[in-house]
Amino acid sequence: MVRKGLSAWLFSSLTFVAVLHLLDASSAFIFNNPIRLLQLYPLIGQQLQSISPSVYFCVSAIASVILWGITCGVVFENPVETFLSQILADAKVESTVETELADKKSEILDAMYETVEASSDTLLQLKDLVCNVRTEAKEIQPLRESIETMKADMGYLKKEIRRIQESDSVENSCHNCGRPLMPEFIMCPYCGESVRSIEPPVLTLKNFR
Repeated sequence: MVRKGLSAWLFSSLTFVAVLHLLDASSAFIFNNPIRLLQLYPLIGQQLQSISPSVYFCVSAIASVILWGITCGVVFENPVETFLSQILADAKVESTVETELADKKSEILDAMYETVEASSDTLLQLKDLVCNVRTEAKEIQPLRESIETMKADMGYLKKEIRRIQESDSVENSCHNCGRPLMPEFIMCPYCGESVRSIEPPVLTLKNFR
């Protein structure tokens, strides 16, 4: 309201000055009287007096009409109606935006619901798969233990076989003449001395299942 009052006062004052110039121009143009109001302006008064009365009349008339129209527009404008119209326009815009946002949110919620349903089905399938894997793992565990035991027994057997092979590679000799003898000889064929019988090695298995 204060802005409107200041605007109305300013343009009405300018309109009054323009009307005074229009009256002065009419007197000079119609009755050939001297131009008086233009002498009141300092510094440019002499330059303004050189304007012809017809130009002065036209400029004053146009300025008066324009300023009068602006003054009427400012004075007769209803600020309350303008304010209410602006509020209604803003409310329409906000309602439109809210409607669009609600539609977008509903689409997002639908997509989320579909995703949750698909995820629940996937989780159920994954749960069944985990249960099957656990069952198979329980069944494989005893077999794994048996394989580990068999590996240990095979290692023990390899060591015993290697030891037997090393013992067989050693040559026996006669106590009397010192000549080499076969392990299965009981008597030395060279000197006739009796040789202690060599017992065949016995392979013992421990913890073999």
